[in-house]
Amino acid sequence: MADYRKKLLEYTAARRAFDDEAEAYWTSITEKRRSRIAKRRNNETVVVSDYVLTQPPVYSGPPMPVDPSGAPPPPPPPRAPIPVVADFLSNAMTHFQFAPRKPASEIDYKRAYAKVASSFGLTKDQAVRVYGFESGGNGKYDVQAGLESGTGGRAISTALGYNQLLTTNTIDMLAEHGGILIKALKDKAAQSSAAQRQDLEQKHAILARMIAFCKTVPNEWSAHEKLGVTPQGLGVHALNLDADVGPYLQTLKLMDSVNFARRKGYSGPLSAAELEMMNLTGDGNGFDMVSMPQAMRTQVPTSNFFQRRGYERNPVAIRNNTVSKLIAATDAKMDKEMALQGAKDLAGAFLLN
Repeated sequence: MADYRKKLLEYTAARRAFDDEAEAYWTSITEKRRSRIAKRRNNETVVVSDYVLTQPPVYSGPPMPVDPSGAPPPPPPPRAPIPVVADFLSNAMTHFQFAPRKPASEIDYKRAYAKVASSFGLTKDQAVRVYGFESGGNGKYDVQAGLESGTGGRAISTALGYNQLLTTNTIDMLAEHGGILIKALKDKAAQSSAAQRQDLEQKHAILARMIAFCKTVPNEWSAHEKLGVTPQGLGVHALNLDADVGPYLQTLKLMDSVNFARRKGYSGPLSAAELEMMNLTGDGNGFDMVSMPQAMRTQVPTSNFFQRRGYERNPVAIRNNTVSKLIAATDAKMDKEMALQGAKDLAGAFLLN
């Protein structure tokens, strides 16, 4: 026990020193980010010294010693259950009396998505490559993060569909773009048969209620995040499974990033990998990466664009620890997924528009 206590003290001291070093590092990441935001607001040029150029510290001290008394370690806290498609559907029915219209087939949904995405200006390359990256290259319209293989597994988030929207994203889309969605249903109803028109008019009324619900809180990510875990928020998420509304939600998520870059003065087309950077890290951090000169991309660590917890849970960003490496790895994964049938089918759907 004396040896154990000695080793425990050594471990505790080493771990405390590491935590202090890590806290200082991530504080500097936050401070540099704020400085860059201020410089861009003042139309000042962001240079390489505006980033933290060292990699995050890695713990290299002694391991935690094993208690020789045999006392078991405290059990980890139980995982909170993550809602799945069945939960989205049941809450949609309970709270909004809504059941999504299923597509006639997966190809039917892909064609609908390709038509909507093309009408908003997304290119085939952008849409198909992001789909490949997000859904594994073969994901169906109802694919959920962690369940891509379709052979079991565990949901790891509420991310759903071709572009993996979280419940928070869906609520964002309704709060921001509810008018676009309402107009799309009205236009479709005007061109439909009497029976289809009646169904679309009913869906229009339900959608209006969902939009009103999403506007009951401030138009902020944190407020939408809290709304997204409520039963009604889970029900709203079922809209992604609807063949009429889902393609718009999936498209608008990517278009928000495209339009963000345009508003910031980025006039060139975003590559699919650059668009994915904005999808992955948020528009602000993603734009920070894609607007960076190529020469700086090789020098700037990816840690500059994450919060500590998000970075430490992202092995891809850790392995590919500069902007250039992360974008190259994203492109390589997209290249691989493009060979799968789902990606080929979506590419074929774009050729029809």
